[in-house]
Amino acid sequence: MSASSLKATLHAASRCAVVMALPGFSWTIFLLLCTLEQLGALAIHMEAGRPGLEQSGDSMLLAGGRVKRGWVWNQFFVVEEYTGTEPLYVGKIHSDSDEGDGSIKYTISGEGAGTIFLIDEVTGDIHATERLDREQKTFYTLRAQARDRQTNQLLEPESEFIIKVQDINDSEPRFLEGPYIGSVAELSPIGTSVMKVMASDADDPTYGSSARVVYSVLEGEQHFTVDSKTGVIRTAVANLDRETQDRYEVVIQATDMAGQLGGLSGSTTVTIVITDVNDNPPRFPQKMYQFSVVETALVGSAIGRVKAEDSDVGENTDMTYQIKDEDGVQMFKVTTDSNTQEAIITVQKPLDYEAKTVHTVVVEALNKFVDPRFVDLGTFRDQTIVRVSVLDVDEPPEFQPPSDLMEVQEDAYVGSVVGVVTALDPDAANNPVRYAIDRNTDLERIFDIDANTGAVVTGKVLDRETAGWHNITVLAMEADNHSQVSRASLRIRILDVNDNPPELATPYEAAVCEDAKPGQLIQTISVVDRDEPQSGHRFYFTLAPEATNNHHFSLLDIQDNTAAVHTQRVGFNRQEQDVYFLPILVVDSGPPALSSTGTLTIRVCSCDSTGAIQSCNSTAYVMSAALSPGALIALLVCILILIVLVLLILTLKRHHKSHLTSEEDEDMRDNVIKYNDEGGGEQDTEAYDMSALRSLYDFSELKGSDGGGGPGDGGMPSNLPSELHALPQWFQNPDLDFSMFRGYISRKVDQADEDLSVPPYDSFQTYAFEGSDSPIPSLSSINTWSTSSEQDFSYLSSWGPRFRQLAALYAGHKGEEESEES
Repeated sequence: MSASSLKATLHAASRCAVVMALPGFSWTIFLLLCTLEQLGALAIHMEAGRPGLEQSGDSMLLAGGRVKRGWVWNQFFVVEEYTGTEPLYVGKIHSDSDEGDGSIKYTISGEGAGTIFLIDEVTGDIHATERLDREQKTFYTLRAQARDRQTNQLLEPESEFIIKVQDINDSEPRFLEGPYIGSVAELSPIGTSVMKVMASDADDPTYGSSARVVYSVLEGEQHFTVDSKTGVIRTAVANLDRETQDRYEVVIQATDMAGQLGGLSGSTTVTIVITDVNDNPPRFPQKMYQFSVVETALVGSAIGRVKAEDSDVGENTDMTYQIKDEDGVQMFKVTTDSNTQEAIITVQKPLDYEAKTVHTVVVEALNKFVDPRFVDLGTFRDQTIVRVSVLDVDEPPEFQPPSDLMEVQEDAYVGSVVGVVTALDPDAANNPVRYAIDRNTDLERIFDIDANTGAVVTGKVLDRETAGWHNITVLAMEADNHSQVSRASLRIRILDVNDNPPELATPYEAAVCEDAKPGQLIQTISVVDRDEPQSGHRFYFTLAPEATNNHHFSLLDIQDNTAAVHTQRVGFNRQEQDVYFLPILVVDSGPPALSSTGTLTIRVCSCDSTGAIQSCNSTAYVMSAALSPGALIALLVCILILIVLVLLILTLKRHHKSHLTSEEDEDMRDNVIKYNDEGGGEQDTEAYDMSALRSLYDFSELKGSDGGGGPGDGGMPSNLPSELHALPQWFQNPDLDFSMFRGYISRKVDQADEDLSVPPYDSFQTYAFEGSDSPIPSLSSINTWSTSSEQDFSYLSSWGPRFRQLAALYAGHKGEEESEES
């Protein structure tokens, strides 16, 4: 072993000697620790004999590979609360390269370095300069360095070591969870757990017995004990009586060092409350009570109160009272006041002085909650006698019998008897009784009563639908003493008769899709009836007679007072009809059977592929119905303004048209008719005024002295006025001149084209002639200039069988004319 190794071992031994000299230290444990430390120091210095590091500076020392260290420390120990005057020696750090010539400088860093812990740079001795408290900090972590004093280069790798503060017994046990308050029931058996207390010691529980706490009772040990290890407080006696003492103050002490001599201790006071059990029976202070009550006392009136005393508290004093004798049970009733636990005696049945003047009642009191553990202590009930004296008074009449329900049909005549009430004077005098109705309960005077007999009769016509029940009060009083009045409530039920027809429950509105299929349900109908027959309602549904020709919808009576409306055709068209009104006839079961007709409004709507309604024509109506009154008024004002504007425009147009008519009285565009066939001749113009057309010509100039001339006899006069032309007799002649009509028509067309206030006309036709394009000659006498006798109709026979009869008529007519001429 080298000299430096031996020196380190001696330093460790000297430190152990210093520590062992401190008071209150465990010699055995620390001696073992010192021995281990000395062996570790010896092993460290033996390891230091191996080759060291290259002295090439800090960077080279730390950047190299694995370095065999010449010094190693795990931890040093220092005792807390050192009270010496000199710094306390902690330990020594040493490098095997130290030759003792002072060339190596030792330094430390970390927790407390330079303040709490100081190191001798030459020798490596570490001392503590302050008192240490393990309860505040248990260890300190520091780092040691060995440097060359000249070059300040590391000679050894920096090593971390711990200085652990050695514990001493300097903290007493403390009860941190106080104050302690516990409870235990009275008469609990010995050993019943009350509560648990716990003391805490700040000393090191892993070192010695400084933190080992034991418990004991300082005060109150006559009634309670405590477990020395767990701190559980238990009862020491079995006769704890709450009625004698309801709480105890027990002092518990906690001592460390497992209770050995020299240990520190602390104490606390525990309050133990004794809770109540039902161990005391109820007792009446008196064996008899006396009360009096008048015979007119109402049922439920209180006669008096009695109370049984109980030494217990809380729910253990809750009482229940009962009447034990049979006579008292019938006449009186006893209840318990939950606040005062008193027995309240009330009248159970009307009293009668003439029948019995004194009643004796036995009242019993017993605890509501009985503990079966204490039944051997005696019976938990008590009895007393209550005497009730009945006082005589002048009583009002009594109604007999007490029935208060009468019935009458709603169609009963005025003056019909509803029922009879009877009242008697209970007194011995038996005075006569008079009856009346309290009009505050019958303000409309629907009923009357006979003052002598008590017969209740109807005073007005009844209506069950208006009021099905009537509650009136009947008065009965002594004839010679009206102050003695009895009152009886009378309920009168109005029996129903079938006098109201059934009606639809609501103004039903349904919707049907345009692509609806036959048999599709669109609405379920229900009805309401103000009547209430005893056998229940039964309604029958059918379509009203005016809907018998309906082929769009069908009505099915479901037999449960409802009906279903189904579609009866394929598809609907809103353009053709967007709303249907289906009258439905509803009949009740009577008797007599009454009926009414309601209308179901069905709107045709557009639906999507899933059948969901998208739009109906009634949308605007529905929206307007949901508008507020102000918005509705504004909408109506707007509509009224629009109507006024439309009327004004129409008036202006009419005025303008009348002005144009006065200026152009020859305008013949009133009737423009298009025909696809030849027409029926003159009959087609019966509905039109042709005077405007014919007024332009002078038909008198066309007539000859013999009724006209043919083309060979004469023609149209050549001296016609320029503005007045004769209407020609048209016939199939290509040499006729139509320039007169063409010019007239062209002039009117130009006038119409220049007038921008009237719409254009597609065509213009006149009906004064048949036209010149027909291949068949005209049959009219206008077709020739000669008289009808000179016209030849023989060509009619060549027109075919359809004109055969016409040819025969004209041929026969011509033959008759020829015979007349001959």
